[in-house]
Amino acid sequence: MNIAEIREMSSTQLEKELMEQKKALFNLRFQHSINQLENPMKLSETKKTIARILTVLRERQNDAE
Repeated sequence: MNIAEIREMSSTQLEKELMEQKKALFNLRFQHSINQLENPMKLSETKKTIARILTVLRERQNDAE
């Protein structure tokens, strides 16, 4: 998910997507710990997506103030 797609989403959609990404990260970490993760790069991609979502949410919060 790139930044342009994230910016198009509403705040409620972003919060929902954030929760889904955090759950996915938990599952990926679990799979990685028991050596069942096929693509370890998914971990870093998911972390970056979470960071992008948090950044957009923070920008919107600062603009509202």
